[in-house]
Amino acid sequence: MFNDLSVLKKSGLCLLFALITGVFAQITIPLPYIPITGQTLAVGLAAVILGSKLGAATMVVYLLLGAVGLPVFSDLQSGVNVLVGPSGGYIFGFVLTAYVTGLILEKSSFTLGWATVANIVGMGITLAFGMIQLMIVLELTFTAALQAGVIPFLITGVIKAFLASAGGVWVRRFLGHEPKEERLEKAS
Repeated sequence: MFNDLSVLKKSGLCLLFALITGVFAQITIPLPYIPITGQTLAVGLAAVILGSKLGAATMVVYLLLGAVGLPVFSDLQSGVNVLVGPSGGYIFGFVLTAYVTGLILEKSSFTLGWATVANIVGMGITLAFGMIQLMIVLELTFTAALQAGVIPFLITGVIKAFLASAGGVWVRRFLGHEPKEERLEKAS
């Protein structure tokens, strides 16, 4: 989608979506170890709208902004201490999540169905990274980490995956980027 953009425009898009992710991070529902946040919705939107490379680059920018002290993590937190704490695994997972989600769409098509599948796969990646770091940082067993860091996020994760998919596909269509199937049908 954005192959013809200049480096400056691509950098601006990455910064914009990183800041959007920071804003969405402030939408929180507190839970004992890790809150439910709007971050994953923003990750999904970035992946669907920007694709694999720019989506992943956006999440690297987001991670770096938070690491250097900008309060972009949930509850206006920042710093390396957040990244090495209980929620850091989720944040690190955002990079691979955005890349894989975007890559699935680039290899298939940017339709609502494929975007939903891609975002659900991405949710699995984020949850896996988060669970692993919970096991390490809090010294939880696999079962305890699963109960604390995965199960509470499944329903809201699927809802956010669908919302990111619908929103991202709509933005792409609004910008004039149709799914492959629609381009092929119009050409024949």
